[in-house]
Amino acid sequence: MGRVAAVVVTYNRLEKLRTVLASIDAQSARPEWIVVVDNASTDGTGAWLEEVREQYRLDIVTSPTNTGGAGGFALGMQRGYDLGADAVWIMDDDCYPGERSLELLDAGLSAASRELGYEVPFACSVVTFTDGEICEMNNPTPTWDWARLWAKGQRSVLVSSCSFVSVLVPRGSLERHGLPYAEYFIWFDDQEYTLRLSRADGAGVQVLDSVVVHDMGDNKGVNFSHITEANAWKFAYGIRNEASYQLHHRGFASWLMFAARVLVLMHRGGVAWRLRMRMIGRLFAGIGFNPKVAPVR
Repeated sequence: MGRVAAVVVTYNRLEKLRTVLASIDAQSARPEWIVVVDNASTDGTGAWLEEVREQYRLDIVTSPTNTGGAGGFALGMQRGYDLGADAVWIMDDDCYPGERSLELLDAGLSAASRELGYEVPFACSVVTFTDGEICEMNNPTPTWDWARLWAKGQRSVLVSSCSFVSVLVPRGSLERHGLPYAEYFIWFDDQEYTLRLSRADGAGVQVLDSVVVHDMGDNKGVNFSHITEANAWKFAYGIRNEASYQLHHRGFASWLMFAARVLVLMHRGGVAWRLRMRMIGRLFAGIGFNPKVAPVR
């Protein structure tokens, strides 16, 4: 693949960020650059990054405001591109790669591209929780022919989308398809972006031997039956963003099916009525919300 820029987006998770950067620095195939996007952290992250800048050879991008994961990844991927990286390796500030995660991810993407006859637009790792179980939030979506490479003896499967927890994106994908929608702020930015790539260029791959740990709070997937007062702000972004995607990129029927799924799951989960009404409002907010692709500059 050539020179890789690791991109880490962080916001007020200094203790976890320490582990992330140490894990990246210890890679068997260390990236050429480690780009850290500090999303206006207030927990001392900025000062600590300056302290270890030389130790880890960091390229620090400091945002004056919190732009969310979506905005942070857009900033970081642009920076990796500007540095001349042949690929960007993107992850959250609570993602701990194994020692060979990048090496195996790179090798898997290259092998898949040779076998399939096209530049595979992205490759993702297997994401586990801290207890070794699969991380439910970070399972990629397999294609109908997911085992095509497996049948050829490769340790990779075909996927149409994935989360931004250890994803390798070649420079060509950035040049053809631009950056993630920064306006999404949080949730569904990763799904939209990888779907954008796979729909245009062909399936991505999950490399089964490349494993990372996602040190998130609870091992739960995104389920609209689980909306509470505490997490409603995240679901509000996710519902608006996916509603926008379904309507503007798939069509009105897809928007209706998505709306029906949200409503049914909220009903099954006994979500409080005030929260249901708030989420219904976000479904309709997606109608007028239609960000445009930002190209790499």
